[in-house]
Amino acid sequence: MENKNYKFWFATGSQDLYGDECLANVAAHAKQMVAELNASGRLPFEIVWKPTLIDNATIRQTFADANNDPECAGVITWMHTFSPAKSWILGLSEYRKPLLHLHTQFNEEIPYDTIDMDFMNENQSAHGDREYGHIVTRMGIERKVIMGHWADAKVQDRIASWMRTAIGIMESSHIRVCRVADNMRNVAVTEGDKVEAQIKFGWEIDAYPVNEIVKYVEDVSKGDVDALTQEYYDKYDILLEGRNEKEFREHVAVQAQIELGFEKFLTEKNYQAIVTHFGDLGALKQLPGLAIQRLMEKGYGFGAEGDWKTAAMVRLMKVMTAGKKDAKGTSFMEDYTYNLVPGKEGILQAHMLEVCPTISDGPIGIKVCPLSMGDREDPARLVFTAKEGPAIATSLIDLGDRFRLIINEVDVKKTDKPMPKLPVATAFWTPKPNLQTGAESWIYAGGAHHTAFTYDLSTEQMADWAAAMGIEVVYIDADTTIRGLRNELRWNEIAFRK
Repeated sequence: MENKNYKFWFATGSQDLYGDECLANVAAHAKQMVAELNASGRLPFEIVWKPTLIDNATIRQTFADANNDPECAGVITWMHTFSPAKSWILGLSEYRKPLLHLHTQFNEEIPYDTIDMDFMNENQSAHGDREYGHIVTRMGIERKVIMGHWADAKVQDRIASWMRTAIGIMESSHIRVCRVADNMRNVAVTEGDKVEAQIKFGWEIDAYPVNEIVKYVEDVSKGDVDALTQEYYDKYDILLEGRNEKEFREHVAVQAQIELGFEKFLTEKNYQAIVTHFGDLGALKQLPGLAIQRLMEKGYGFGAEGDWKTAAMVRLMKVMTAGKKDAKGTSFMEDYTYNLVPGKEGILQAHMLEVCPTISDGPIGIKVCPLSMGDREDPARLVFTAKEGPAIATSLIDLGDRFRLIINEVDVKKTDKPMPKLPVATAFWTPKPNLQTGAESWIYAGGAHHTAFTYDLSTEQMADWAAAMGIEVVYIDADTTIRGLRNELRWNEIAFRK
């Protein structure tokens, strides 16, 4: 996971109607706001103050400079005074990065005892922001609007949240997915229009024959394999469960060799996400399991059975949450089986092997167990249970004429009993508003059995990303009803019709 030195520009709007003293105050206020926002400790990225924008030429040049600066991940705009919105048209029309309209003002309280017309002219964000907001709406430009006093912790947290969405928007066009083999035969939901995905999201999805990447695996030195295998043994609990220790270690070493070979391939060819398929393993000795789990832990996206959409989404969400304090994890996930006992309803989540250990709670073990799919030797995998807490599960689907992002808020819980015979990592969650409505809504919306899952992003953040991408969003949350959702799906058919 490469940490880029992204920054956000702070652009304040005004005009020269009120004189030089007013403009000097506007600039001083904006500088103070930027300094205090950066010092708050709440923002994941730095804000950079820019000179006050008062005319067409400077506005256009500032946005052009923002476009051309690779470190600029977005512009935060605020109208301190009244700023005639026609001056913003050219700059906005050429701007291509995330946009935040911070609807705030310098002072928190009206200065009742001293307020006069000079103060009113200088501090009229309620006036100027509406003028500016009108033109952005008229131009059909997607942006985030956050209202409240800039020093309020809740407002700062919302700015911080938007920043992570903006990073997702920026990094989406940098996601390249390596498809090892192809999609699982006859499966619909993991397929999709790769050309349209590149147009919409910027994703590059390329396929390689399995044995081309196997060559990289075979070229890994024994010394490197032994060193990584020992790292596994030092880091994880070794769960032999009656297997011969020497044979067990040999199976684990196969995964170490796959991890090193795959990572070298992905690094050399500049891919940030990968898909595999158990039906086409070429000369691989095992289905990649522990190896994929480790790659996901490092920040790579993953999708099973050729699911490139989920692989890209997992990568996207890992980028958006990179460096987040107290992060609980992000992973590829799959719906498996239900618990329908009243009062204990939920969905057991897992996969054959590939669940990211960032979501683990407690010890992580290594098991080597048979796998009926893949027709190869028993693969090693990491086993654990997931953390408890609120999270979201997302599914990006291709409906033929458009993409739809489904976001389901879920509560991750512990199962009532351990599952000693299940040799995979698991999570157990209840979808909101409840299992029945949540599951029915997911089916009506066309959601896949694979999901990109995270504890560390909100529904709002992912919906803002989807809005910036120009795609449909379906929410399944505490307020969802079947009647309301089905009506929403009907309306969306019209709203998103090409």
